[in-house]
Amino acid sequence: MQITENFPLKNYNSFGISAQAKYFVAIHTPEEIQELIHENTIIGLERLILGGGSNLLFTRNFDGIIIKNNIKGIELLKSDTDFYYLKAGAGEIWHEFVLHCIKNNYAGVENLSLIPGNVGASPMQNIGAYGVEIKDVFESLEAIEITTGEIHSFNNSDCNFGYRESVFKNICKDKYIITSVTYKLRKIPEFNTSYGAIDQELEAMGVKELSVSAISKAVCNIRSSKLPDPRLIGNAGSFFKNPVVGKSHYDYLKTVFPGIPAYAQQNETFKLAAGWLIEQCGWKGFRKNDAGVHAKQALVLVNYGNASGNEIYEISEEILKSVYLKFEVNLEREVNII
Repeated sequence: MQITENFPLKNYNSFGISAQAKYFVAIHTPEEIQELIHENTIIGLERLILGGGSNLLFTRNFDGIIIKNNIKGIELLKSDTDFYYLKAGAGEIWHEFVLHCIKNNYAGVENLSLIPGNVGASPMQNIGAYGVEIKDVFESLEAIEITTGEIHSFNNSDCNFGYRESVFKNICKDKYIITSVTYKLRKIPEFNTSYGAIDQELEAMGVKELSVSAISKAVCNIRSSKLPDPRLIGNAGSFFKNPVVGKSHYDYLKTVFPGIPAYAQQNETFKLAAGWLIEQCGWKGFRKNDAGVHAKQALVLVNYGNASGNEIYEISEEILKSVYLKFEVNLEREVNII
């Protein structure tokens, strides 16, 4: 375990933003985290726990320590009549974990295929796609408390999951480092194909019999057709959350904009498609220097080469203003701004 000073971060964030960390260290075991804590290496420093770097926008150099979580390993802990319980290190690449599940016919995460990032970020963000969220398959996680070095366990209710939300993004923010996550995966799949274009893609693929692998392939095809590969064009996937509005405001919007897409939620609220709102404001395909909005998906902000984090952030600010001006809807960024 070696701490490096003035560490370049361009290859450690999917936007490909040039920035530096004052200190950088990669950890491979929980014990190495505890060693950092017990030696007071990270106490008092600004800290950032880095997984896949797929949900970050650096607008400045980081004047603290970045801890790259490289804890690996996938282990089948147990099974019962209905479920397999699979434990994965927080540093495992999420899509590779999904592929492991599909290979072994562990069902439940196939709709979450090709989401960028690492396992440790999945409960923090309560990542979700095509009608499935992490809370649906989450069993527990282990995390180290930064001030004490003690290992704590969190169950589903402890995490207080919400839409792209968990306890680790509010009251427990910056207080814990997640080291592993345990998922509860079905032995007999319960297929979810009604969301988005999964049914249409399965038909186009000529699939006659549903399987976790077929759904995963369909999701990968859909995502690849809409979202740019961060290895080719810097991006962090969806930049904004889909906003939720009350019934009265939705009724008003539906009157003024009859084609507005919406999904009914609990308590007579409606989730709107942020990408559609942004597109209606004319942002789809917008480009200023090397910062812009993707031509195929307005929800995705991109770095075409040498954009700064501030250039991308400024576009996001203008998008927020224009969407509110047109729809009286407040968008919220899904990407963490540093």
